[in-house]
Amino acid sequence: MAEPSAAEQQWLQAAQAFARRALPARQGPGGPADAVLRCLRGASGGDLPLDYSFISVSDLRHQQSTPCCSHLTWSTNEFKEWACQGQGAFPRQSSLPRAYLILVGYLTDGRQEDKEKLVDGCLYVKDNTGIIPCEMLRFELEWLESLFLFPSWAYIPQTDQATVGYVEILLDPVPVNLLPKKVLDTVPVIYPAAAEPLLSSRIPCKKRSKLSVAGELAKLSPLLCIRHKTFFFLFLKCFISAVGVPLLVQKPNQLAWHHVLQLGHRYIITGLSMSSLKKSGQRVFVTGASSCLLPYCAERVKEQPLDNAWQGETPQSASPEASVQFSDSLELGVEEERPGLTKESKIISYVGTVTKILNAQAGLFELDNKVCLCLAYQQLLNSAHGLRPGACVKLIDVHLLQKPLVSFHFVVLGACLNSTVVLKSYSRLSTSYQPMVSSGNLYLQLLFRYNLGMPLYLWLVSLLETFEERFSCFFGRRRLLLNSVHRDRGAAEKFLVPLLQAIVSGREETRDIYNEILAKRHRCPLRQYRTLDPPCQAPTLSELCCMAKRKSWDDFCPSQLLSSSEAQHMGAQELNRRLAWSYCMFSAGSFQPRVILLGVLRVSSRSSSLQLQDKSGTLPCVISHKDGSPFAGTALIGSLLQVEAYQLVVERFLQSDFPSWKQLANLEHVREKKNSVYVQFYFEDALVLQAPEVQIHEGPRSRNSSSLRKKDVGDSTAELEIPEAKVLKLEDPKPDTGKDESCQRDQSSTGKNSCVSRLFLVTQKEGLMLRNYQLPREGNGEGQELQRSFQATVLWLGRPQIWSCPRKPANLPELEETNYHGEEGLTQQEALLLFMGKSLRWFPFLHLDGLYRFIVPHCSDLEVFDKLCFPPVPARFLSRSCCPLCLPVPDTWHLQHETWISCLTERQLAAGSVLRGMEQRISSISEILSNRFTGSLVSFPGEIVERTLCASPKNEKPSVSLSLQQQKGSLLASDHSVKLSVSVAPGSPVVLDVYITAAYLQHLWGLLPGAKVLFQNLERKISRFHNVYCTYIASSCMSIASLPASRIPLPSSPAGEASSPSLVFLSNLQLHLQNLSQARILCHLSCVLTLSLQWVCSLCNSIFKEGKCTRYNPPCPSHMGVRQANARVLVEDGTGEALVLCRNQHVAAVLGLSLHEWEAVQNCVQSRGRVSIQHGEATGTGCVEEPEDLIACYLRSLCRSPLICRPILLDFSLDRKPSKILQPAPLQLRNFRCGEVEFVSQVQPRPSLLCLNVEEVEQKALCCLNSERIRRTSSHC
Repeated sequence: MAEPSAAEQQWLQAAQAFARRALPARQGPGGPADAVLRCLRGASGGDLPLDYSFISVSDLRHQQSTPCCSHLTWSTNEFKEWACQGQGAFPRQSSLPRAYLILVGYLTDGRQEDKEKLVDGCLYVKDNTGIIPCEMLRFELEWLESLFLFPSWAYIPQTDQATVGYVEILLDPVPVNLLPKKVLDTVPVIYPAAAEPLLSSRIPCKKRSKLSVAGELAKLSPLLCIRHKTFFFLFLKCFISAVGVPLLVQKPNQLAWHHVLQLGHRYIITGLSMSSLKKSGQRVFVTGASSCLLPYCAERVKEQPLDNAWQGETPQSASPEASVQFSDSLELGVEEERPGLTKESKIISYVGTVTKILNAQAGLFELDNKVCLCLAYQQLLNSAHGLRPGACVKLIDVHLLQKPLVSFHFVVLGACLNSTVVLKSYSRLSTSYQPMVSSGNLYLQLLFRYNLGMPLYLWLVSLLETFEERFSCFFGRRRLLLNSVHRDRGAAEKFLVPLLQAIVSGREETRDIYNEILAKRHRCPLRQYRTLDPPCQAPTLSELCCMAKRKSWDDFCPSQLLSSSEAQHMGAQELNRRLAWSYCMFSAGSFQPRVILLGVLRVSSRSSSLQLQDKSGTLPCVISHKDGSPFAGTALIGSLLQVEAYQLVVERFLQSDFPSWKQLANLEHVREKKNSVYVQFYFEDALVLQAPEVQIHEGPRSRNSSSLRKKDVGDSTAELEIPEAKVLKLEDPKPDTGKDESCQRDQSSTGKNSCVSRLFLVTQKEGLMLRNYQLPREGNGEGQELQRSFQATVLWLGRPQIWSCPRKPANLPELEETNYHGEEGLTQQEALLLFMGKSLRWFPFLHLDGLYRFIVPHCSDLEVFDKLCFPPVPARFLSRSCCPLCLPVPDTWHLQHETWISCLTERQLAAGSVLRGMEQRISSISEILSNRFTGSLVSFPGEIVERTLCASPKNEKPSVSLSLQQQKGSLLASDHSVKLSVSVAPGSPVVLDVYITAAYLQHLWGLLPGAKVLFQNLERKISRFHNVYCTYIASSCMSIASLPASRIPLPSSPAGEASSPSLVFLSNLQLHLQNLSQARILCHLSCVLTLSLQWVCSLCNSIFKEGKCTRYNPPCPSHMGVRQANARVLVEDGTGEALVLCRNQHVAAVLGLSLHEWEAVQNCVQSRGRVSIQHGEATGTGCVEEPEDLIACYLRSLCRSPLICRPILLDFSLDRKPSKILQPAPLQLRNFRCGEVEFVSQVQPRPSLLCLNVEEVEQKALCCLNSERIRRTSSHC
């Protein structure tokens, strides 16, 4: 024999070293290395595989991190051919890479490795270094505890590298040593036909001897583990009939039988006794410690006669059950969807290839790109080993469910405990393994707890998948999916359990697994089902925004935004401006199915607004309290909220060029569509599913990575946390798709540092805008850009305090400390806080009359607040400033809300006497409208009754800062303003107009009709028409006190239209002229002073005549005219007179013309362009009367007709912008005649009114209205 080469000697030395380390010493001549080498030579044709190296189980587990395969006896061409066959249906997947490794080990069932460990029926490969699970397509009981060489195998690691993978045995292993052969003796047996009647015998089981049963394996249940006991059932049936008997296998050393048994094969099982199941009372044959599983051989068996113990009672004749015949082929047609109709699932067999793992933890796999396989109803104790894309499986007796869920597009095959899943071949693709773990699996826990059917389970999976995908990067998957087995429920369970309880309430049914396996009439959760239309959904925030935007534009109809009676008289400019800004509001029930809102509460320093965030995006939000107090919950930043009662608002911004109201149905005139979406809700309607993870303040990792949070709202414990990722998320909520679930994890830190805190009261807060703030260290500020910022004036309370650890300052000790300094000293402790940069995130939390605390992390300097202050004006301009010092708030400081000044106790107010009288001055709308009011900056509450977009005054050009602000996010043009009509309560006649320029609107959310708002520091102005109104300026701010009622917005209408206006006398109007918004009078129409009917161009407002505009220089291209009508009438009610301006459709009502008559008059005017008449006192009013004309004569006769002079019921408002500015006139002397008697009396000047509605009054109604008016007048006297 030739001497081995150096390479061969080196290889043999490595083999010897491997055998000494990994294989147990062998008794007798020769060692394990020699036996392994002999086996290798025999397997590889006599040559040693020098290209291969040995690998131990431990090295395979810890060093091999990628999938690989080893084929000891294959050539390169054979391997390539094998790999190409596996890639046929998966062109984008790579095949398993070949590793030149030799695996040698013992096959075991794990019983001898860990006595404490529960035997799960799985197979393992072990050596001296460790043990690893394995899967085999064929197994024999003689292989257990024998040493094998595995010539062809694949190692599949888990997706999670922290846990072990498993080995797929591709070819039969080669025994290193010869396996002992068992000599089978003749076995006495009985057959199922004779054994079946024994199960119904009444003789006690303990008195009976052991039996051996022979039969064909008809059914094999999966391995089950109940109450820490592993077992399975099998059914042996007669060779010539369908009569069968159930057998229970539960001995640990017999669980490996499950890998040997094959359906349709014949077996003998010895040492059987009979037992009754405790729960169901059913009787089955049970294996004993001496039971054996033997292959059936007719020559080695003889039929056993029953002894006396078994013959104590005459057995009943067995009636064979009819066997069910299944088709081998499956037609996957789609049934017609019929939600709500109970359907029976079909039981079939199917062979397919795994093409995708839909959800390993939920037990969902895709077969052949068209079928969903659900294994969740079985306990996969082997963690679904082998079920990778590319593997072939055979399914026996599975349930076919077509369209179990409306939104689920797959045909579903569900495996119950009566089904068998057989792995036919392994995948040849390089894919990692995703185990299906039963312990801590929330999918399976909820499935079994509520005994869900397939439709509900698929809906549960879709909800939980979306939930995990959206929020695992914030809280970590493990923390998010905690279940009630642990100490606390996780967010997912808090979200899902109430939904499931509401659905299954009243029809809970415990799953009986024994009946499911043993009952003659099969019953399981998959037997019957109904196509489920999901009761709710929880889409991602980006999907929700898209749904809302799509729905808002699908429902968009320009004609519904405007009153038709008003729109037909509007010119193009006014018409398009009224359409430029609109909104629609959606609730949870506006979507089908209803939408549950989920999101992590964040605040953005970019937009300075509250936001809900998930992995897909953000959604701005407005949060209010039902008691009207503003939301200031800084401790809730980072919490996961669930909201079901909310208002999703879509603000629509439209650029259009509609020529007139007739073209509103033609959306081709829409040039550009934009929108913004936000949500508003009450905090009381929100459920906190997951509180932010709170850390004791730790040592810093970087200068800008500290923040402070409270554990809950009612607890004032201050706790610091410093994870860098969390701070970035808190300030700049932009999803980072490149991070895994650890993107929000806290890292270990070293040391604990103290922090400095200081309490303060907010006395004034200004709005968010661009300001020319330049800090002293930044130089002269030349060339510096304006900074977006806001400022607040605060009053320091007490001295700064050092916190070495979080504590509960429940009594606010600073308030007691202030008493020692005295009131005079405290008045000097004011400061002007400047918020810029990342500190802008505190804007939505800072409110007037709130007590807050600044916390400076990792600081022990009590003078830190004083050191950062600087004078607001340089000393060279003012020798001594009386203004408070300015304090720029650093980005790293944390703001913590403590309480409101109104919530302080009498003792705290008495201790901090400076707090008395510090509440902000709130005025009423009536006070502001009063002529006696003298203030210039006002704060007041009110309800928005109307929102109108109007043009900014031409003499008020936006400043440079506002122009820049406009370019950075406002969706309205800079020349637009918004007019808010604000009243004290719905239907109140007292209304105050508030004007806000477009530049401020990008930071103001929730300005909707019906919302109750607290406006602060608005500027009160008086117009040239002596009207009082307010404007929103740089020092102004606002907060939403109450949300509007959920309703579909109607076309804009005057304030108070919902309620009937009150009846008044004309003589009383002078007393309430400024406060009056809308009222009603019962009056007599005396005469029509002026009447003007005209057609004007919709573009330029010139006269439109004979189908074209009359403007010639420059020529107008318009071919669209708009008809307009104006009339000024004189009315009196016995106490006074008034001039009433009537427009458009109200002119027809005043003239008493029907709709047909009014249309005829308008058509006659169209050919003339304009017709005007005047009468009586109207001379000198500027109205040019037309020359003699047929239509003019008709109208003049109509105006002078006695029929016009009649009693009417007139709804009106004050004409705040008359044709000319009327100066206040003194009392006038007027002559009145009654018969032959003439009177002289002083009368008030006639007020100018604007007609809102005209109603005819019959005689009976006239008497009733007069009586009501007199009664109301008497009650006020």
